[in-house]
Amino acid sequence: MEYAAAKSSICRQCGRSFSPFAPKPGLKLRTKEEEPAAENSSSILGRFEDFWKRQRSTVIECFECKRKQRVSGAASSTICPGCSTHIDLRDYKITSGFSRSIRTRGDVHLTAKGDLASSGIVCQSALIEGRLRGNLHCDDTATINLSGKIPGRISACHVIVDRKADIHCFRTVRAETVEIRGRMSGEIVAQMVTVNRKAFLEGDVTARAITVEKGGMFFGQLVIGQTGLTQGELLQQQEPASVATPQPQFPETAPRPLPAT
Repeated sequence: MEYAAAKSSICRQCGRSFSPFAPKPGLKLRTKEEEPAAENSSSILGRFEDFWKRQRSTVIECFECKRKQRVSGAASSTICPGCSTHIDLRDYKITSGFSRSIRTRGDVHLTAKGDLASSGIVCQSALIEGRLRGNLHCDDTATINLSGKIPGRISACHVIVDRKADIHCFRTVRAETVEIRGRMSGEIVAQMVTVNRKAFLEGDVTARAITVEKGGMFFGQLVIGQTGLTQGELLQQQEPASVATPQPQFPETAPRPLPAT
């Protein structure tokens, strides 16, 4: 074991001096997964994309104090000037099993061969094509393009169930807008729900408005009301209003006429 900043060391067996981190001649340090990225960056198109990414800036919000700041598009992380919280800005592409929690202001891409088993994922946008077993929260758009069951919670500003998707959600999907292009079964709480042509939705929906295009199908219970309440809470509030009916007030005995004098 050598010190991390050491530039040279001595072998304990033969006594020769060597550099612990110097690569051997002809040894390539990059892996196969990094080769396409290196080739893309060396091309003209890759350099052009990197240039515009560095020129672009975005406004992000702190996870803890909710303070907003502007950062460069090429930055991989930053520090909140208000509470000094570390903010991750990287994009994640998951191609195999992954069990760590993710909290980033970048995007998450779960490929078809990926298996995301972390307890919670917080990101800007997400594309789900593989197995999702944890809770997902997106500040922008969550696009689901898989066939299978989703046991975790999904919350986002916009949720899109793609055309080839066929999912069953065990927990409530919460969003401002939900667009069904494929097939979905589960409970939805949203501001606006849209079932496109040739799409299928089955389950309980609580929303302010719902649109089912010609050719689309919807089966289930529909509650048009406050999206901040669950369906059971809405029914509990509606029951007293239906039971309470005005009752006429009748006197117990009719007034007797006064005797004539």
